[in-house]
Amino acid sequence: MKQKLLLLVCFIAGIGFSQAQGLPTNPEPGKCYVKCITKDEFKDVEETIQTYPAYTTLKVVPATYKTVEERVLVKEASKKFVYVPATYETVEVPYVKQERRTDLKVVPASFGNDSRTFEIYPKTSGWEYKVLEDCPSVDKDDCVAACFVEYPAQSRDVTFTTLASDASTNSVPVPEQTTTYKKRVIKTPARMDEIEIPAEYTTIKRRVVDTPASTTTNTIPAQYQTVTRTVLDKKGGITTWEEVDCELLDPNVLPVFYELGSARLTGSSKTTIDNTLLPLLRDSNVSIEIMSHTDSRGNDDFNQSLSQQRANSVVNYLVSKGISRSRLTARGFGESRLTNRCSNGVDCSEAQHQRNRRTEFRVLSN
Repeated sequence: MKQKLLLLVCFIAGIGFSQAQGLPTNPEPGKCYVKCITKDEFKDVEETIQTYPAYTTLKVVPATYKTVEERVLVKEASKKFVYVPATYETVEVPYVKQERRTDLKVVPASFGNDSRTFEIYPKTSGWEYKVLEDCPSVDKDDCVAACFVEYPAQSRDVTFTTLASDASTNSVPVPEQTTTYKKRVIKTPARMDEIEIPAEYTTIKRRVVDTPASTTTNTIPAQYQTVTRTVLDKKGGITTWEEVDCELLDPNVLPVFYELGSARLTGSSKTTIDNTLLPLLRDSNVSIEIMSHTDSRGNDDFNQSLSQQRANSVVNYLVSKGISRSRLTARGFGESRLTNRCSNGVDCSEAQHQRNRRTEFRVLSN
């Protein structure tokens, strides 16, 4: 967990000593400074990928027919003899009733699946500082540990559809339809007197192809999806120094009051935060620690939880005003840091208990 280290820098030595210790150059006597380490800056980029390919669909337009009439001979001309008339026999003559054609059968497009892995958050690393508790040294810098922490990149798999084969057609031949008509032909010619027998005709109807079968094409557009990825825009880790009021380095009591047993901020408390903490955070890069306390009345565990909730409510309010949560630390102390003698079992006035129900803040360095 990222810890905040408080540094109080006073002008007690020459410039050469300050540079050797990595302290601010040209400090002013009586001024205090905090060390701020710039954070990594990130940005969101959008990338459009194809999740479904473009393809075509085909629709068959069937062949059309028309009916035509045709005059055909159904009885041939002949001669007739008086004494021996001609004799006939009937035969069947084939003809095409419907011409052959070719139909088209649609073979639909086929699809497959594929996936692609995108890095949605890059690999990051940086220094984190930790102050050892119960430091025996007067100089707190002797108890500071620096840890280089590395966080792995985050990835996401995106599944999309691929076109295996596009739509096509197969030819389906349809054979012609035939039938017959009957025809009488001379079997034996007439003899003796010759009499002319005229030919006979009839009209038949048949269907012929007017327009052949065809297809119409419809193109289905591809589908796309936009993937948002967070990438490192500017690497942090640069140390800067901010001049602050020396009084802000020690706990400062805020006139922030809560309803009994509640962590909800009142309107007057929000005004206090707007006038006190917001200008400090917006005009500098410093970080602050919010510390909340309760009086001794009530269960110790409940008071500890309530004080943490109250500190969190101040942090959440500052975040809602645009302050980065990484610059804020919330700590609840319950009734462990009373400012007077009003501990458990001690008879105290309401005003004395009120002095223990307080919220404090102090400036931290990164």
